Amino acid sequence: MKLKVAVIGCGRISVMHFDAIRRSEHAQLVACCDIKKDRAEKAAEKYGCKAYKSYRELFAVEKPNAVHLCLPHYLHSAVAIEAFNSGIHVLTEKPMDVDYESAARAVRIAKETGKQFGIIFQCRYNDSAQLVKKAVVRGKLGKIISARSTLTWTRPDSYYVESDWKGTWDKEGGGVIIDQAIHSIDLVNWLVDSEPIDISCSMANRGHKIVKVEDSAEGLITYKNGVKYGFYAMNNYGCDEPIEIRLLCEKGKVVFGYDDAVITYNDGTKEEVHRDEDTEAVEGGMDYWGFMHSRQIAQFYKACLGEEPLEISGEEALKTHKLIMALYDKGGMRN
Repeated sequence: MKLKVAVIGCGRISVMHFDAIRRSEHAQLVACCDIKKDRAEKAAEKYGCKAYKSYRELFAVEKPNAVHLCLPHYLHSAVAIEAFNSGIHVLTEKPMDVDYESAARAVRIAKETGKQFGIIFQCRYNDSAQLVKKAVVRGKLGKIISARSTLTWTRPDSYYVESDWKGTWDKEGGGVIIDQAIHSIDLVNWLVDSEPIDISCSMANRGHKIVKVEDSAEGLITYKNGVKYGFYAMNNYGCDEPIEIRLLCEKGKVVFGYDDAVITYNDGTKEEVHRDEDTEAVEGGMDYWGFMHSRQIAQFYKACLGEEPLEISGEEALKTHKLIMALYDKGGMRN
């Protein structure tokens, strides 16, 4: 059986979804939708499907089995809920929403309607992250003692000029934390696998004139299992440097990013993985998005078909979303 799928939102990130659908043996792209009609029509022509301006009309006419949401952050939960109530599975880009309550409501309604609700955190599927996760789960590293992550990217004012929702509190929900650092924060939260019990965060806008959201943030998160995680993120650098995550563990140390991972055990042995330079890039894709949307999308389809449990479900992603919202509460800039 092939799932009838549609993409709602044909902006920059949608190319990762269209490409994965085209490659999939489990899905058939039937439609795409965007409030900017010309953008929907351009995508429809390129990928061979019907174009819609209204997602409600798309739901009614096409009756897809699943939809991919590539929308501004504040629309994720609202459109997902309408899809669930129309009998449609949902895979949405991160973050879940700009607040916690909306995201939690979407999770509840997905459960009530019996629909799959997947959240894109594609970096968990990087070979580097997978190597580290397996070492942690199998106990090879022992207990994690502490963690740190650094992100120094560039998002000049021109980046925000190109968008009618980026860099806004009401539509994007913030800046460098919710849009860029969310992936590294999610990776550490996933690896530590414990409840945050104490959160401290400072944030500021230090280099942008046309937006009011934070472009710099640092903080310390203490978990119930004793792990202390410090992070630093800013988008005032001159280029997008690779993120770096470090773990200090009982039996070794870890240094990894999106492409590479090196585990050095206390006995001197090492495990490492490096991304194959021949990995096929997606036309129109950005390096900092990685190359693993296709892996997560394939897993989502298998869950929709009942072949295996959904790995990054709404319930699972809500753990990171709750933490992100807590960082903004502590940072104080949204008040």
